[in-house]
Amino acid sequence: MDEYKAPQIYISPHLETIIPALFRRVKDVIYQRERIETPDGDFLDLDWIRDNRDHLIIISHGLEGDSQRPYIKGMARAFSKKGYDILAWNFRGCSGEMNRKPRFYHSGATEDLRHIISHALKNGYEKISLVGFSLGGNLTLKYLGEGSVPAQIQNAVTFSVPLHLLSSCEQISQPGNWMYSRRFLVNLKEKIRLKEAALPGSMDVTLLDNIKTLIDFDNAYTAPLHGYRDAVDYYEKCSALYFLDKIETPTLLINARNDPFLSEKCYPVTELADHPYITFRVPHQGGHVGFTSFNPHGVFWSEQQAIHFVEGH
Repeated sequence: MDEYKAPQIYISPHLETIIPALFRRVKDVIYQRERIETPDGDFLDLDWIRDNRDHLIIISHGLEGDSQRPYIKGMARAFSKKGYDILAWNFRGCSGEMNRKPRFYHSGATEDLRHIISHALKNGYEKISLVGFSLGGNLTLKYLGEGSVPAQIQNAVTFSVPLHLLSSCEQISQPGNWMYSRRFLVNLKEKIRLKEAALPGSMDVTLLDNIKTLIDFDNAYTAPLHGYRDAVDYYEKCSALYFLDKIETPTLLINARNDPFLSEKCYPVTELADHPYITFRVPHQGGHVGFTSFNPHGVFWSEQQAIHFVEGH
């Protein structure tokens, strides 16, 4: 597997992160949407590319992402052209329509991933591969480490994963990352207002003015809404770092060394050196969910690596 080398126009990890997120266009992906009910009376919106193949790729997006993001559509297109069916799912409240319940999604909500895997298996798939980005990567790894993984799950590939949530939230709140934290907070705060408008009395919007960081937001909303004592309790119980040693599914984990979102604890090189199932790669470049490649096919390096790993396992 080749090492990633960023195009010369990317003179900083911020450019590697921002340019593909804002300017990449993946036009030739046409989804079919399906809405499924959850056991707690909510819903999940699934976006499919189906061609009656026996191997399904399930793709999980990052914080405040969705199935329409270019990194999701790029991965979906690359695998579809290689002969796989695709399921790009949207976390609760991320599909363009607010979910019904007061709860949202979070980094450890593996019950929703487990539910869509069960749903996919009812469609007769013999093999399933998981692909996760950022928060969706943490979710994927935590799911694999929790056990009770169906035999049809063949392998998994994850990118730009904040394996240790507390220190990663501290990292993204550093002054040099203000553009990212501000964008996330603007979106998350707006969802709280929309939720309160849809379900009056479900959210205390008076807390919003005092929220300056993602940790503040998780303390005020994410943790209590999802049954955690506070943000630190939520981070400790949901960080994929603590589930890696239990993973028994062939897994590729790629975190770029220059990822502006990730703390040092997200690079457990020594701990994973002899892991029988996890291949951990730390390219020097890549940014956060970047890994741009310029080529006639429009296939990014991350997509090439994912296909190579899935086809090899």
